[in-house]
Amino acid sequence: MRRQLLVGTMLVIGAAWIGVFAQTPAAVPRTPWGDPDLQGVWTSEPELGVPFERAPELGDRQTYTDSEFEQRRVDAQKQLATDNAEFDVDTADTRNAGAVGSATSPPPHWLERGKPSRRTSMVIDPANGRIPATTAEARTRTQRAVRGSFGNGPYNSTLDFTMYDRCITRGVPGAIFPAVYNANTRLVQGPGFVAITYEMIHETRVIPIGDRPHVASSIRQYLGDARAHWDGDTLVVETTNFNGRAPYRGSSDQLVMVERFRRAGTDALRYEVTLRDASTWAAPWTAALNLSPQRDDMYEYACHEGNNAMRNMLSAARAADRQAGSK
Repeated sequence: MRRQLLVGTMLVIGAAWIGVFAQTPAAVPRTPWGDPDLQGVWTSEPELGVPFERAPELGDRQTYTDSEFEQRRVDAQKQLATDNAEFDVDTADTRNAGAVGSATSPPPHWLERGKPSRRTSMVIDPANGRIPATTAEARTRTQRAVRGSFGNGPYNSTLDFTMYDRCITRGVPGAIFPAVYNANTRLVQGPGFVAITYEMIHETRVIPIGDRPHVASSIRQYLGDARAHWDGDTLVVETTNFNGRAPYRGSSDQLVMVERFRRAGTDALRYEVTLRDASTWAAPWTAALNLSPQRDDMYEYACHEGNNAMRNMLSAARAADRQAGSK
């Protein structure tokens, strides 16, 4: 009996190793329950150098020419050199603040500049790489929206700040797109579920996979209500039921977002997102990222604990009120 168990175990192990070596480079790794394995910490930081929309003069060109790419590489090196020259790490002081913005900008070693890329835009549909025209309703909505730290006030309460300022949420799909830093995303899978954690603000979406229906339309959430299914080796996530309080590029609570995650080779993850909101854009549009593996795990993003900016802006506004009152 023990010999049979040993032989059986050896056969299973041997078959497993044969399977590993028999895989071709294009083979999609699988979870123990058979789904495509998309797990890991992925970063969009290298894509930071890709323009979100394509320059109009480039038309439908999806890539830069060799000479254009070389110029972008040179410009990136100049930017990095300027960053480092303008910040004195020992005194934490910006010098001739130009590239880093102002004396309140973070030190350059905090910033992620990305890498020069041949991609001309993150927007891949329409073919011209540009977001379709916004509706009059959306323009009015944007004008009335709270601008928070990106505006000039008034700052009378926390309600005068965005959800991002308040460390509540960065929203989706914005959280996966690279900004100044913290451009990492972690995917964890289980049978029937996928969990997506974003480093910036540090929030997690737990998404069921299968034919489970969306919740009632009366239930609205910051990150919407997401449902996923497999289309071959691509994980497709449809999200509805947004509450509109964390809009993406002016979107409304009628936004429908369809995301696609798939392996691109053995060491990359392709992400595409299609946004449909008739009250905001004249037509649906799609943007894409090529995510790279992040060798380290994500660190805690203690946003609330370190959120001094909002408190400082509110106290500064009160000081300005007192000064105006004394005059």
